[in-house]
Amino acid sequence: MYKYAIACLLILAGIACKNDKVSLSGDSPVDMKDFMEAFPTVALPYKIADSNMVKLADTTRISYAIFTEFIPDTVLTALYGKNAKKMLIHPVAKIEKEQEIYLLANLKLNGKTALFVFLFNSENKYITRYQLLSQQVKDEYARNVAITSEPTFIISREKSNSAGDFFYTRNGVAYNNGSGSFITVMSDNNEDLKKINEIINPIDTLAHKNKLSGDYVKDKRNFISLRDGNNNKYIFFIHFEKNGGDCIGELKGNLTMRDATHGYFQESGDPCVIDFVFSGKTVKVKEQGNCGNHRGIKCFFDDAYNKIKDKKIPSRK
Repeated sequence: MYKYAIACLLILAGIACKNDKVSLSGDSPVDMKDFMEAFPTVALPYKIADSNMVKLADTTRISYAIFTEFIPDTVLTALYGKNAKKMLIHPVAKIEKEQEIYLLANLKLNGKTALFVFLFNSENKYITRYQLLSQQVKDEYARNVAITSEPTFIISREKSNSAGDFFYTRNGVAYNNGSGSFITVMSDNNEDLKKINEIINPIDTLAHKNKLSGDYVKDKRNFISLRDGNNNKYIFFIHFEKNGGDCIGELKGNLTMRDATHGYFQESGDPCVIDFVFSGKTVKVKEQGNCGNHRGIKCFFDDAYNKIKDKKIPSRK
């Protein structure tokens, strides 16, 4: 009975020791198995955003000494220079494929975190790395990385503006065995298309020193530009879009002032007549004649616009 009790205690002690998690935060060497197990395995597809990449990281901290047992220190010094040893390293995820193992880790230095993928072959030999996200980038874009089943790492940046326009750029990278590095395998964006579709303001660069001259705006696709003319005239350009862009109007011409606050557009041979009424920083336009040659059939020159200060309407020159 005594021998049986001793045997049970030894077995339980062995199990307890086996379940103890090896610390990776110190300087004592660890084996590759313990290092790999620090990274939680995730199922694909998998997505990480710059807004939650810190939260997704494991609480485990990997010391610089331990990390560089398996990934050459030259890799980290190439990224962070002599300050590399000061960084905090946290495992995020592990992706295991037949020929490769992908380890995702957060590297934090001076309060800024970057997400990297470190690639090992099936024999646990380090191959290369790639930066996926970074908090160093400060602009109006939100960024994320979506990992497909291959895996391909699709890195996206996205933004919307007050007019409801949505812009994106997506680049897909994947490991290429031939080059031994990550290469771009896809690229997609609508930002170049948006630039092509930007409104060309033909009078944008003309002088606007007179009292009423300037830009009167609802948004970047609905505005009037007034520029200096001769005597009681102004040069104007108006562009509007209604019904979600299904009906568009656009006209460039000369505005003649009747008095200090009232003006009109009318040209010989054109049935279009438009009245302009100025009040403070606002101009109201009202179509009086038939302006069908300058707009869609389901919308009219009929709206109010507010003057903005020292700001030009975006144009493509």
